[in-house]
Amino acid sequence: MTSKKPAVFIDRDGTVNEQMGYINHPDRFIILPGVAEAFRILNKNGFLAIIVSNQSGVARGYFPFELVDDIHALMRGYLKKEDAAVDGIYFCPHHPRGAVPEYSVDCDCRKPKTGLIKKACEQFDIDMSRSYMVGDHYTDMELADRAALKGILVKTGYGRGVMEYNLPKMTFKPSYIAEDLLDAVKWIMKIEIP
Repeated sequence: MTSKKPAVFIDRDGTVNEQMGYINHPDRFIILPGVAEAFRILNKNGFLAIIVSNQSGVARGYFPFELVDDIHALMRGYLKKEDAAVDGIYFCPHHPRGAVPEYSVDCDCRKPKTGLIKKACEQFDIDMSRSYMVGDHYTDMELADRAALKGILVKTGYGRGVMEYNLPKMTFKPSYIAEDLLDAVKWIMKIEIP
């Protein structure tokens, strides 16, 4: 019997790559500094590294579903070259007011709803009591709260604005505010691997 593994659920845009609004072309996918090292640390210490991302540009008709898969293949390739890996990638292509009918739905996978976390739990045996959510948006912190995860807000992407303008009004507070994904992962390691 395999033992459960803790997971770090990681937002994509603004946390792994530069926040540029909609990533509607591979040229716009620029990985942030320290990301590969963060994934390597998770990989080497028995944590599942799982991307959870809203990609409503699909529903809005800004780019095709296949482009999201292409971007994720780019990300996997980059991490592999850096001796790191992502264990799972889950994204929501939906938006209730989209332009593409098949994706214009009010789903349960659009963050801060917990559908993406549930999908990951169906695929992996996750120790949720030792798991975390890292992201740059208040919806990531709300997702952490709803899924009973420890939330870490990064200052990259939208993070600084969220910290200044949204955090004071949020009822769900992050467990930690990190400079970036690498700082978040190092903080997790201090707690989980003393």
